[in-house]
Amino acid sequence: MPPESEIVVVGTSTGGLKALQTLLSGLNADFPLPVVIVQHRGNSENGLCEFLGQSSNLLVSEPEDKEPVVSGRVYLAPRDYHLLIENGSFALSTDHAVAYARPSIDVLFESAADEYQDRTIGVILTGANNDGTRGLQKISSQGGKTLVEDPESAACREMPQAALTRTRPDWILPLQEIAPCLNRLVNAFAVNYGS
Repeated sequence: MPPESEIVVVGTSTGGLKALQTLLSGLNADFPLPVVIVQHRGNSENGLCEFLGQSSNLLVSEPEDKEPVVSGRVYLAPRDYHLLIENGSFALSTDHAVAYARPSIDVLFESAADEYQDRTIGVILTGANNDGTRGLQKISSQGGKTLVEDPESAACREMPQAALTRTRPDWILPLQEIAPCLNRLVNAFAVNYGS
């Protein structure tokens, strides 16, 4: 029996707000997994949870340090903090920037791979640097599932292109097809394996 996925981690940068609106609006209202997002953010970007919540069927929030990870919720990394997952809870870190970013996609993805191993789903969307490539490699090496936005549909193709040059994702999909793919993945397990 293949492993049941337990978490979805998403990384994006330039062009990410519109991409996240599309992704979140496409997830089913009963989507059963936690969805944890790193969006590279400028200092002026406040109210992102409320903004993204308008497009989401799931509750969107910024987690507190030591807050447990809860299924069926969307979590957005707070500005200027790395977001990690340890022992089923979130951990916030002010360690140095990684790939010029804090929060870093790599940091989230690597901690999720350590915590959930082959039960992790990693998603790379539009962005203007290579943050997330190393983390996606880690998820793949642990047997997790990986999705990368087709650079042709990305507002900024550099981040998904970097991921494609260093990894072999399970799916390369236009933005509009990523949420339906995630819905199918979790539904297929529930139907085929009675979870």
